[in-house]
Amino acid sequence: MIEDNIKKANIEAMKNKDTVARAFYSVLMNKIMLEKIARRESGKELTDADVSNIIQKLIKELSEEKENYAKVGNTEQVQNVSRQIEIASAYLPKMLSREEIKAIILSLADKSVPNVMKHFKANYNGQVDMRLVQEVLKGVQ
Repeated sequence: MIEDNIKKANIEAMKNKDTVARAFYSVLMNKIMLEKIARRESGKELTDADVSNIIQKLIKELSEEKENYAKVGNTEQVQNVSRQIEIASAYLPKMLSREEIKAIILSLADKSVPNVMKHFKANYNGQVDMRLVQEVLKGVQ
């Protein structure tokens, strides 16, 4: 599981005294733990796709943070955040390309927006940007 790999990498970062990686893993593990607690109430388990979604949200937050540091000219923090984004990206599955998404859409019998979105959410969660699916779908219709 992705979560186990993250825990091992966190231990390695502690051993190597890598403060940038350590800070990232702490935030990520806290977000995963909060999601586990929220799901425990409904009796659902956390899957790798859920962890991938958490990582994607964290990358988005880090990108915004990086932009803000760049605006104020804090180059050291920009480098640190860029490194954290690289670390996070390593845990994401390979994202589907525009062409792959289009091929999947064309193979579906029902190409209505709700059906296509449900299909990608159910079968490719964490491997695809849903906005990109929407864009490709508009081009196909």
